[in-house]
Amino acid sequence: MKTVQAYRFALDLTAAQERAVLAHAGAARVAHNWALARVKAVMSQRTAERTYGVPDELLTPAMPWTLAGLRRAWNAAKADVAPWWAQCSKEAFNTGLDALARALKNWTDSRTGKRKGRPVGFPRFKSRRRTTPSVRFTTGPIRVEPDRKHVVLPRLGRLKLHESARKLARRVDNGTARIMSATVRRDGGRWHVAFTVDIDRADRRPTHPTSTVGVDVGITHLAVLSTGELVPNPRHLGDAQRRLRRLGRALTRKTGPDRRTGQRPSNRWQRASARLGRTHARVANLRRDGLHKLTTRLTREHGTIVVEYLNVTGMLRNRRLARHIADAGFAEIRRLLTYKTSWNGGRLIVADRWYPSSKTCSACGTVKTKLALHERDYQCGACGLVMDRDANAARNLAGLAAQPDTAGSGPVAGRGADQKTRPGGPVAVKRQPGTAPAGQTGTVPPQGGTTNHALTRVH
Repeated sequence: MKTVQAYRFALDLTAAQERAVLAHAGAARVAHNWALARVKAVMSQRTAERTYGVPDELLTPAMPWTLAGLRRAWNAAKADVAPWWAQCSKEAFNTGLDALARALKNWTDSRTGKRKGRPVGFPRFKSRRRTTPSVRFTTGPIRVEPDRKHVVLPRLGRLKLHESARKLARRVDNGTARIMSATVRRDGGRWHVAFTVDIDRADRRPTHPTSTVGVDVGITHLAVLSTGELVPNPRHLGDAQRRLRRLGRALTRKTGPDRRTGQRPSNRWQRASARLGRTHARVANLRRDGLHKLTTRLTREHGTIVVEYLNVTGMLRNRRLARHIADAGFAEIRRLLTYKTSWNGGRLIVADRWYPSSKTCSACGTVKTKLALHERDYQCGACGLVMDRDANAARNLAGLAAQPDTAGSGPVAGRGADQKTRPGGPVAVKRQPGTAPAGQTGTVPPQGGTTNHALTRVH
């Protein structure tokens, strides 16, 4: 199976190498800001000319927003804008121009309705102090050294890895992987290199191909499986709150930057800010590691996995639970399961957000009209079932896999939380276009299916 995969490794850079990488990241920022200034200037000029009644054919020529057009404009002006351009790789300037071209396209598609989701704003200038340094290489010598502890990048030369790249090197040597690009980026005070690889993955099958498991995510337990397993919630952010508060108070006592007066941050403020950033990065790494291990285990063991389509954005509006929901990573679990099921030959079923998995009795199929959040046990008034509400929801999710509407891996409809279902378990019925709803009906447009783009955690 052909797919695009990323391998990410930490770097151990010398002081000279770090200065060189920062110079390339700065070159990308300069090219981005220059091109954005030109685009805004041309837009403002054309708008002003229209107010004066100038015909469209006599307006100032529009500047192309494609990467090729921006690159042509930059090559024509780089000698005056950046006389030092020869000291950096051409890929550095291409990184900034490519980022601007993508941002302009996203803004245009959002305004015209081609892009779904939240409205995308117009691109903004990149700040030297607030922008994450990053540079991407797509051409030139990009390889892993035979010792598998060093990588070679254009103009940057030989860089030492903090960990072995044997997993990537083994695939490249066998001819099952081809490195397409490499991105050097600083996250949490540490430099990383991420290789985008076109890889040929071997076909795999889960350990139990006929096994079906329902996964109900929550805060008390990170995940409750229909098999009865309870996955504890590690609460990494909650455990680090004491240290984060202490580092935050220490940071406020230092002299920080002030945009109004142009005050520069002190060295102590920068060191304190770096300590705070490293703590946040550790929390994110711990969370990512735990989610990867959980989703990898589920996809390798079970042939069918059923999860809910949760409105995480709406859930985060609850100020009492927002921090705990974000710490658990509800949306990340579904994203990881999406591509890992395709990698391991499994099937992912996503239940509609209106499917009443918590309100439905897993024994008789009766649906409650209301179920308060503080009611942690589900009590069925029809059959007398009493069990944990999350375990009951997980069983209902697992039951969706046996229904005819779940032959594929798309969303399963289940609207109608205040109505009863027929005996034998919950039923999700899809309404055909042009027909009136009856009983439990409602459909949701497909959520895109599976994707092969992923980020692999490498040890």
